[in-house]
Amino acid sequence: MTDITKATDAIYFAPLLPWQHELWTQLTQRVSVSSGQLPHALLAAGMSGMGKRAFVWRLVAWLLCYEKHKHPLGACGQCESCQWLRSGTHPSLQVLPLISLPVSAEHNQQESKPKSTKSAKAMSASALKIKVDDIRALQPFIYQGGQGMRICILDHAEQMTIAAANALLKTLEEPQSQVHLILISDMPAKLLPTIKSRVQQLPLQTIDHKLAFDYVKEALGGTINREAVTDDAIEQLLQLANGAPLAAIMLAQAPWYHKRALWITVWQALRAGKRSSTAASDYWQSQLSITEFIRLSELMLLDMRRISLGLESMQQDIDLSVTLAKYQPLDNALNQFALSLQESKVALQQNVQEKFAYDKLMQELAQL
Repeated sequence: MTDITKATDAIYFAPLLPWQHELWTQLTQRVSVSSGQLPHALLAAGMSGMGKRAFVWRLVAWLLCYEKHKHPLGACGQCESCQWLRSGTHPSLQVLPLISLPVSAEHNQQESKPKSTKSAKAMSASALKIKVDDIRALQPFIYQGGQGMRICILDHAEQMTIAAANALLKTLEEPQSQVHLILISDMPAKLLPTIKSRVQQLPLQTIDHKLAFDYVKEALGGTINREAVTDDAIEQLLQLANGAPLAAIMLAQAPWYHKRALWITVWQALRAGKRSSTAASDYWQSQLSITEFIRLSELMLLDMRRISLGLESMQQDIDLSVTLAKYQPLDNALNQFALSLQESKVALQQNVQEKFAYDKLMQELAQL
């Protein structure tokens, strides 16, 4: 089995996530009923980490599968259509942006490794943009007619330019037989209201807490980074991930998540004058990338704000409340540090060196 086949198999033919069974049954039964059809345009939207992309790719494979009526639980994986998907060459599937195509993502990882982290960020940001010419290039595929079912996936749909969104509106207003458009968005609020009014949203956002809890517990296997995963730890992960199971698992596996107590220790040392901002910057550069440090700092800042408002800390496994009783940041200091974190994100996209960003953040942290 090639690396490309392994990548596509893991996406198109992955097991259905436990909290998606009901929706899957509803959609597949609708298609299986004689002459039943899905809506012309669908929207899979919501926060990252709830499995919407996993659902969409699995649905794509099933809709295109020649044997789907014999396999209501998922694509057969053996027919000609499934083999085309596995090789990344299906003639009835178009994906924007191209980097979202499973085989393209694998190819980018294996064949086109960027020369630096900064160039990777720049490539990723530009690669996600959907421009008007991209939408226009879909027109022959959509309007060719007589070619059986055809599917267009628009991932990161909120990244469409205004011109691209307006071009897409015409397609949405003129539905073609057996052509389905599926939009995926982590930030649906950024989509034009006229776009959202012409698509039917998939109800993917409601996840039963017990199903989510059990899934995270099983996925983490009892330990992570040599630490025992208690029920309380799982509850905290789900709370921090806003109930999204996949995001909770990624959080548990993120190196920065396990350095939250260390963040407090370094901050205390900075505030007490026991460590210089330069030394703290050098230390953190050896521990985390600047992007990881920013995510860590955003979480700590969020809890600082909660505690300052008299709310309970979301992180019960560290002593942030005790630390804040000794070092109470002023509101304007918290606001300034939050602003610095956002400015650092922008600066990094403009190829500012990580060391400079780290140095500036440590200076701000020392004043927090």
